[in-house]
Amino acid sequence: MKMYEIPVVAPYRLDLTVSVLRRLSTNIIDLLTPEGQYVRALAGSPEPVIVRVMQNRQNSLSAVIEGDTNNEAELPGLVREMLGCDHDLVDFEHSAKAIPWLAPLVQRMQGVKPPRYPTLWEACVNAIVFQQLSLQAAIAIMRRLIVALGQSVKVEGIPVPLYVFPAVESFLRATDDLLRETGLSASKIATLRRVAEALTSGRIDTAKLEQCKSLNAAAILCQIKGIGPWTAAVILLRGLGRLDVFPANDTSVASNIALVSGTAPYDAKSVLDTLGQQRGMLYFYLLLARLESRGEIGCASFERP
Repeated sequence: MKMYEIPVVAPYRLDLTVSVLRRLSTNIIDLLTPEGQYVRALAGSPEPVIVRVMQNRQNSLSAVIEGDTNNEAELPGLVREMLGCDHDLVDFEHSAKAIPWLAPLVQRMQGVKPPRYPTLWEACVNAIVFQQLSLQAAIAIMRRLIVALGQSVKVEGIPVPLYVFPAVESFLRATDDLLRETGLSASKIATLRRVAEALTSGRIDTAKLEQCKSLNAAAILCQIKGIGPWTAAVILLRGLGRLDVFPANDTSVASNIALVSGTAPYDAKSVLDTLGQQRGMLYFYLLLARLESRGEIGCASFERP
């Protein structure tokens, strides 16, 4: 077990950042304890690695990493990326002040940072599963998929099992019958298989996409049948931390904007132009607005017995 102090760009709130990372408290990969500790199991060698993160100071996080791994030196940096620790959002916050219906939400949720999935595969799976589904329906499918293919881990002090996100190889070995039992449609199974094959063959990978501008990276992703502009934007936003993209033409985004703006008129293109190169943060703030309306922000993933 090793402890790390991870600096963050203040203002920072772990509870808000984990809330938009996991979406709902029924997420079984990203857990939040009743004490406000973020807990996650990551693939390691030879055994899974357990990451526990707490925020006791405004300008830093305390991370405990448990388990043997050959990549231990890389893990603090991975946690920093996952939890958006290095992002300075002053430009976004300044721009949001010019949008009357958005400014109060940004002020109320100050401290949220853009989270990022630890792997491109996890980002792709989430984006594809969530296509044209409600939060609850998509989370339910993800839960069944993770239980079916993921590795469960018992962790001291956590009364529920943790799961390592299923590896791309596990997905490729799974039968279509098993995948259909999780609730995945035939078209999404086919898309996920195409993504898995592209990743394992090296046709796409994180390094290649990171070398590209967002527009070009989206075009590469859209070459895979079943990935359109919306899905590509979500992958880039949640998988590569690209804040210059926004998943437009989405019914849930439209309903979340209506929730926040009320009867105030707005022009989507004008709003995105105003927010500039950090427009992707609008996605996370709108998600927080929806979670706030449901009482889901910072909810613990389980109760203590």
